[in-house]
Amino acid sequence: MDRDRIDVFLAHLEGIPDLDYEVEGIVDRITSLQRKFRRELEQTLAEHGLTWAEWKVLGSLWHAHHDVPHCSSPGELAAELELSSGAMTSRLDKLERAGLVRRRPDPEDRRGVKVELTEAGSRAWLESTNAQAIKEARVARALSKPEQVRLNALLRKLMLEFEESERLREGAAPDEPLGIRADAAA
Repeated sequence: MDRDRIDVFLAHLEGIPDLDYEVEGIVDRITSLQRKFRRELEQTLAEHGLTWAEWKVLGSLWHAHHDVPHCSSPGELAAELELSSGAMTSRLDKLERAGLVRRRPDPEDRRGVKVELTEAGSRAWLESTNAQAIKEARVARALSKPEQVRLNALLRKLMLEFEESERLREGAAPDEPLGIRADAAA
């Protein structure tokens, strides 16, 4: 069997009484893969003139399905991305200067503003997302389709266990759903 750098690392952890090496291998590999995917995403975004923070705002607008598609209020975006209103304003200012979003009056609230994805913003989000999907598919090719399905099922089990633990820590009933956070796919 081939050894990766996590195997080498684990070999140096001998003598820790309560350490389960299989569990440690799972956690370390997931963490390492997450960092590698994130670095690759940031490189892809830089190639498309975006930062991760800007890409997240564009993605939130892409997925927004209110009265007007690809449109949301700054407050809704800030809540979804768990940002302060000041941080959201700063991101929107930069994206608007780049022509990727536009602010327009809210037709239902004279004092309100709506933010909409421009055609350029939509194109920037789609092109960068597609470019990253191609890179991710190259890595995933190390697994056959049945292995990918199995890995997804196993990772889903871990996610559900984490979600249940969070639910219980927050005092929610075991069958009460957790709120879905915007950063969960990142």
